Amino acid sequence: MSLPAEFHDIAERVNNWGRWGADDEIGTLNLITDEVVRGAAAEVRTGRRIPLALPLQQDGVQTGMIPGRVNPLHVMVQINQELFGPGTVACSDDAVTMGLQAATHWDGLPHVSHSGKLYNGRPAATVTAHGGARYSGVDKARHIVSRGVLLDVARALGTDRLPGGHAVTPEDLDAAEELAGTRVRAGDIVLVRTGQMRVYLAGDKHGYGYPSPGLSIRTPEWFHARDVAAVANDTLTFEIFPPETENLWLPVHALHLVEMGMPQGQNWQLEELSTACGEVGRHTFLLSAMPEPFVGATGTPVAPVAVL
Repeated sequence: MSLPAEFHDIAERVNNWGRWGADDEIGTLNLITDEVVRGAAAEVRTGRRIPLALPLQQDGVQTGMIPGRVNPLHVMVQINQELFGPGTVACSDDAVTMGLQAATHWDGLPHVSHSGKLYNGRPAATVTAHGGARYSGVDKARHIVSRGVLLDVARALGTDRLPGGHAVTPEDLDAAEELAGTRVRAGDIVLVRTGQMRVYLAGDKHGYGYPSPGLSIRTPEWFHARDVAAVANDTLTFEIFPPETENLWLPVHALHLVEMGMPQGQNWQLEELSTACGEVGRHTFLLSAMPEPFVGATGTPVAPVAVL
């Protein structure tokens, strides 16, 4: 089934192919300039640090709904082993098997394709079983540090958690921006809180994943107009799930990653940050969200930290 005209119309309006040159592999991360980072550093007022990642554990958010996306399996490969003979210093080592998008993560630009294409018009076939992504792998996103803006949509709409069928609209983002008391600007990383993480933290993994609030197909134009560098939220699927348009699956993924070249993040733990921003009356901060440089990977776990 081909993608509908509605999708292609939006894609044409938000498309960034060629904007930073035919060889570009990092898309909207180009918007995080040295000047933007200097401005982000000025957001640090108290030095309070708030972690935004879920624990990496076998009993994580994945339920098996997405094939191959397994929760972290942690094993010990050495336990107090005296490598250089009896009486020498003993070592313990670990190993882990996990899906790179299993917990709190960034989706890299080649994570999805549509119509046979990846970001900047490259063929989807350049992602291969043995080589991974030839272009725009997460290792190319060498540093993701910028001003973070929490758009607390749930709080802006007067609730702790949006209902499962709620599609976050541009109007919702406007309301959250007003609550934040700032305007999202070029190079910002926007964190959209729906409150859905509260379902997972209460122990309901299946309810966390489905049904889920999430971003509407109307929102990519909002982020494009403001030249946002990256977007993350506190849900499993990022966009509303099940989709708002019947049989149109993951259109926001395709618009962000393929058309705009904008990384997006899922499963970010924004509850403590929401509380802290409410306490200080400020929703902007320095955000460090460095990708793990897996060569050719289409996603990466991340342990983001907001510094107020």
